[in-house]
Amino acid sequence: MNTKTLTFVAEQISKATQNSFEIQTTKSISGGDINRAFLFQSKNARYFVKFNRAELVEMFAAEFAALTEIVQTKTVKVPAPITYGQTEHESFIVLEFVELKRASSQSERLLGEQLAKLHLQKQPFFGWQINNTIGSTPQPNLRSENWLDFWREQRLDFQLKLAAQKGYGSQLQSLGKKLSERLEDFFTDYTPQPSLLHGDLWGGNAAATPENQPIIFDPASYYGDRETDLAMTELFGGFGRDFFAAYNDIWQLDAGYKTRKNLYNLYHILNHVNLFGGGYASQAKNMMQQLLAL
Repeated sequence: MNTKTLTFVAEQISKATQNSFEIQTTKSISGGDINRAFLFQSKNARYFVKFNRAELVEMFAAEFAALTEIVQTKTVKVPAPITYGQTEHESFIVLEFVELKRASSQSERLLGEQLAKLHLQKQPFFGWQINNTIGSTPQPNLRSENWLDFWREQRLDFQLKLAAQKGYGSQLQSLGKKLSERLEDFFTDYTPQPSLLHGDLWGGNAAATPENQPIIFDPASYYGDRETDLAMTELFGGFGRDFFAAYNDIWQLDAGYKTRKNLYNLYHILNHVNLFGGGYASQAKNMMQQLLAL
């Protein structure tokens, strides 16, 4: 980062907080995922700042909007969004700096309760106000009144189309087409309601504060079936029995979730196919074959 960029970001922080912020130190830290992350520190304040290419400013705009909306629900803690913007060569987002520690059984239980309360707040439609990203992949969020249409067109079929463009054709596409045509079979006795979702809730996007309060971050939010958030918590592990028990105490999951969670996690595996390739294509095929066999 050059001096001009540092000065501009400091000015934007000052404007957003209405408190003068002068950078004393910057430190490269982990936690940026696909971005470069830094701790910006002054005499009296610290901020977590992520940078990426200038043309990706809309990605940070969407993250800012998601964090703002979750904060407004007063249900589960996220890093408070401060500001975002763009310089000639870079885009950035500034967040509250939070010390993180490993979740405990107590913080996991509280997270289960708080996530259920977040999901319980009714939303007006499926989709969201703006498109965003899942990792670095575009994620369309066009408004829909029908969950199956939304999931088919903007999640499953969208990822399959990207996979075809990357050369993953043949069996992956034929299985995907069959599954897309059969989505109604998984919702015969279940009607999802639109909930505000984190959208990318794997173990690496949740932790606890030093006060043992749960915190989630790096959202890919939209309004959708709450089961998609729960499904992803099981995809890569990292959430214990206390989390699921506490969630169910607030809002019991439907019995069909045990099947639908694999349908919902297929979206993330297909996204991994498009991001990383490798064995994820075989995993996606296996998941589709298992779902079609039901």
